[in-house]
Parts: sequence; structure tokens; C-alpha cells
Amino acid sequence: MGFPQPGEPGVPEIPGRPGVPGQPPTQPPGEPGREPGAVPGTRVWLNPHDDFQDRLYERLLEKRIVMAAGLLDDAAATRLSAQFLALDAEGDGPIRLELQNLRADLPAALAVMGVLDVVQAPVHAYASGETHGAALGVLAACPRRLAYPNASFAMSEPRLEFGGTVTAVTERQRQSERMVDSLYYRIAEATGREADEVREDSRRGRTLSTAEAIGYGLVQSRAGSRDE
Repeated sequence: MGFPQPGEPGVPEIPGRPGVPGQPPTQPPGEPGREPGAVPGTRVWLNPHDDFQDRLYERLLEKRIVMAAGLLDDAAATRLSAQFLALDAEGDGPIRLELQNLRADLPAALAVMGVLDVVQAPVHAYASGETHGAALGVLAACPRRLAYPNASFAMSEPRLEFGGTVTAVTERQRQSERMVDSLYYRIAEATGREADEVREDSRRGRTLSTAEAIGYGLVQSRAGSRDE
């Protein structure tokens, strides 16, 4: 005599896997109640700081403050020149130029220097970090020059690379020499020194602290607090 089996008359079914009496049911992969293969929903949060830098620069421009940091190449020189010209057209108030660890390609520096020569609004330069090489020409082109206590100024010969035919290289070399002379003459004019002295200091790679730059004539004073 055998034992009664589930499914026989009078014997209740045991909940379990369909077709396999007595076995526990299996749950499809994924979360409970989700169909197999369903992908969980993803919530995307917007970063509120995505346009923070752009909005910050816009606010600075409204206060007639221009930032110049890092490498001043042709593209950066174009943007910087456009900002100067726009602010000059909007009013006669002083423009504050913040130089932060600025270094520059020689052609780009000369382009900005040319714009500073025609801007009628006075430009007050504030140097922080290290102002290097040809970027000193941008600083020298400003009628008012101040430096933060931790600033330094690295004088160096500009580096230029060019190639081509012998005739093209020779002409390019002459043009480069004129560009370098323009840089040294501008620094010499601002500092009250001879261009040959500026050239020699650049060849030696002379570096000035804020106090030394004041004595050299490159900057006129330290940047003080708002109360001062």
C-alpha cells in the first residue's frame, strides 16, 4: 500500500513549481514583480555647477574685471582683446586685469599689447603667481601695475620655432628679432631701464620677487586690501 500523492482525489495540492508538486516556486531574475530582462530606471541629476565658471566670469566683466591665467596663445589673446575692447566701448572707468601664473606666446603677447595701446580706459594690472617670459610685456603695457606679495616675475628669452626654405627661414628670423626687440623695448620703457639691460637679464633668466620687481620698476607697488 503506497502513500497518497498530491493530485490524487482527496489530496490537496502543495504550493510549488507549476508541474512539479512539492517544489518551491522560482523567482525570475531581477527585482520582485519585475519581468525578466527589465532595466532599472535611472535618475539623472543636473549639476548646478556646470555653468558656474561662465556665470562667474560674466559677473566679473560686469565689474570691469578681466582674468588672464595660464597660457596666452592666439585664441586666448583674441578673447582677451575682445573683452578689453568691449569694456572700453561701454565706459571710461578703470579696467582691472588679473594676471595669474600667466605665460604667453610672443605673437599673442604682442597682439594684446597692441590692443592695450589703443584702449582709452585705464587698465590696472594685478600680478599673482608667476608671470613668465613674454607675458611680462602684457604687464608692462598697463599704465598701473601692482603685484600680490607672493608674486614672482621670470624674465626669459622667448622661444620661437619655424621651418621652410632658407629664404623663408631667414625672413622669419628677421621678423622674430623685430618682435623680440619690441618686447624688450616695451619692458624697458615701463621700467626706465635700457633695452640691452632687459635683454641681458632675460638671457640670464633672472627671476624677481615682488619687492625686487618694485625696485626694478616692473611693478609700482604691492596690491593692498580694499581698505587701503
